[in-house]
Amino acid sequence: MALQCGIVGLPNVGKSTLFNCLSNAKAQAANFPFCTIEPNVGVITVPDERLNKLSELVNPQRIVPTTVEIVDIAGLVKGASKGEGLGNKFLANIRETDAILHVLRCFDDENVTHVDGSVNPVRDKEIIDYELQLKDLETIESRIQKVQKQAQTGGDKLAKMTYDILLKYKDALEQGKSARSVQFETKDEQKIAKELFLLTSKPVLYVCNVDEKSAVKGNKYVEMVREAVKDENADILIVAAKIESEIAEFETYEERQMFLNEIGLTESGVARLIKSAYQLLNLETYFTAGVQEVRAWTYLKGSKAPQCAGVIHTDFEKGFIRAEVIKYADFIKYGSEAAVRDAGKLNVEGKEYIVEDGDIMHFRFNV
Repeated sequence: MALQCGIVGLPNVGKSTLFNCLSNAKAQAANFPFCTIEPNVGVITVPDERLNKLSELVNPQRIVPTTVEIVDIAGLVKGASKGEGLGNKFLANIRETDAILHVLRCFDDENVTHVDGSVNPVRDKEIIDYELQLKDLETIESRIQKVQKQAQTGGDKLAKMTYDILLKYKDALEQGKSARSVQFETKDEQKIAKELFLLTSKPVLYVCNVDEKSAVKGNKYVEMVREAVKDENADILIVAAKIESEIAEFETYEERQMFLNEIGLTESGVARLIKSAYQLLNLETYFTAGVQEVRAWTYLKGSKAPQCAGVIHTDFEKGFIRAEVIKYADFIKYGSEAAVRDAGKLNVEGKEYIVEDGDIMHFRFNV
C-alpha cells in the first residue's frame, strides 16, 4: 500500500480547496501526473528538480517520479470520538494514514462563515486534537486493563515495558497532550509504541491557510499556531490556498512562475506541501538512471543498500552482492556515468552501506 497523508480540518478552513489544488499538482511538477484512485484520494508526484536534471543528461525513454497518496478525509465535528456526525468514518480514515496534514484557517473573510463564529486556529486545532486524544485514551485504557495484571505480577518483561509505555501515554493524554509529545529512547520501546497505532502519535504538519498578503511571511494567526505547537515536535507550513487555486489556472510554467514572483514566492505552496509531506514520513529518494528510464525510488531514511535494492524487487535484496553508487553532484558535474567512472568517482559499496538522499544506484545481485 502506498504511503498516505490525510488532510484534516474543520469545515470552511480551506481543506477542500487545498485538495483541489493538489489535484492540479501536475501543473507544478512539469509533465508529472496526478491520478485519482477514489473521489477523495489522489496520487501526487513529489516535485524533484534533480530528476529533471538527470533526465536532461541521460535523455531516457521515460521519467518516473516518486509519489505520495493524499487523502481528503471526511470533515469533523465536536463529539466525533463518540460517533457524532461523520466521526466514525473520520477516525477510521485517520487510522489508515501514515501522517496528518492539519489545515487551519488563518485568514479573515466575512464572506466565508466560520463554523464557530470567529477565526481562531488554535481553538480549531484543539477541537480536532481533543477528539483524537479522547479516542486514543479509550484505546490506552483498554490496553492497560489487558496487560496490567501480567505486568505487575507475572514477571513478563515485555508486558512490564508495554504497561510503562501505556502509563506514559495515559498521563500525557489526560493532560491534553498528543501521543507524539511522548518520546521513547530504546528501539524496543519505540517498536511497542508504534504498534499501538495511536491517532495522535502520527507525525503532523500544520498547514496555515492564509490570505494573499500573508503568503510569504504569515500573520498573527500563524504566530498563534506556532506558539501553540512549539512543544509538539510538529512542523508548520504557510499556504494561501485561494492563490494556489489561481496559480493552477495558468497554462504554462512561465506564467505560474511570473505570478509567484509577483507575490514574493519562488515556489508554489502546493509544491512545498508535497515535499514537506514526503519529509514528514521520514522518506528520502535515490535514483536509477539509464536510457530506458530515469526513476526516483522512495526509501526510509537510514536504510542500507540491500533494503533499498528491495524497493525495486525483493530478489534484488535477497541476492544482493554490491551496489555501484554515484553521488548526484558528481553525475551532474561529469555529465554521464561513463565520465564518472573515468574520473574514479563511482563507488562500490557492500551490505552495510547506508544510502544517502540523491544517490544514483546500480545494484548487482544473484538469485
